[in-house]
Amino acid sequence: MRTEQEMYELIIGVAQRDERIRAVYMNGSRTNPNVPRDIFQDYDIGYAVTETKPFYEDKNWIDIFGERLYMQCPDELDKSVGMDVNFDKSYGWLIQFADGNRLDLHVEPIESCNVTEDKLCKILLDKDGIFPPIPESTDTCYHIKKPDAAHFHASCNEFWWCMNNVAKGLWREEIPYVLDMLNEWVRPQLIKILSWKIGFDTDFSVSVGKSAKYMYKWLEPSVWQRFLETYGGITAEDIWRSVFIMCDLFDEFAPVVAEKIGCEYNTEEAANSRLWLETVKRQPKNANEIIFQT
Repeated sequence: MRTEQEMYELIIGVAQRDERIRAVYMNGSRTNPNVPRDIFQDYDIGYAVTETKPFYEDKNWIDIFGERLYMQCPDELDKSVGMDVNFDKSYGWLIQFADGNRLDLHVEPIESCNVTEDKLCKILLDKDGIFPPIPESTDTCYHIKKPDAAHFHASCNEFWWCMNNVAKGLWREEIPYVLDMLNEWVRPQLIKILSWKIGFDTDFSVSVGKSAKYMYKWLEPSVWQRFLETYGGITAEDIWRSVFIMCDLFDEFAPVVAEKIGCEYNTEEAANSRLWLETVKRQPKNANEIIFQT
């Protein structure tokens, strides 16, 4: 596997030797000082070029970067399914090399480059001084944002209301539907609550990362373990268990966040939603009506 230094020398060297490439910049995890370093980090590279057409029309020029296992040209895929894309504005290659390295490379015209927009951008080469000075890369734009009462109440209502759909899906044993409902609508609200709790604990100075993968750094180990258990299971019974763990976590930490914001947590809504979950779980499969018990 080529070392980081070898990859940088290759990426920058290609640009130095090609007059069409006027600058090189990088963003992503490798520019984030708070992201742990490991062997799977991509090289997210942008080439500022005089024009993109010669690059996307030449199918072989990227061979210079090394032996490929496979790759994706996302702009080509988008165009193939009818999406409106403009190769002259930007064109990219996602490349997995045989030596284990991965390069996410795109080219865009000099006039389209905006390196000040992404705070995790780092300039690797600027032949003509086209880029303005930019501060050291930082992930501050990804830090947890302090919520207001409106966003808090919206998140709580979404969590408890969508459990209605989860309940009926589990009774029907429509597992794909249930998992989609949990992961697309319910879980994001739980993540918000836990993230906001972390935000208040850290004065909103940290990022929990994509998919909240770094929450474990600031949660108690037992809480993190319970959160992981909400992902478990493919049977209705297993998912029921994970759903009630989600409810427990939400009910435990939403009041904490509410107090920090200075608003009320709707305990009645939470209790009634949970009562409905428990009611649906008790319904026999041959039920002709819903027998509701308070």
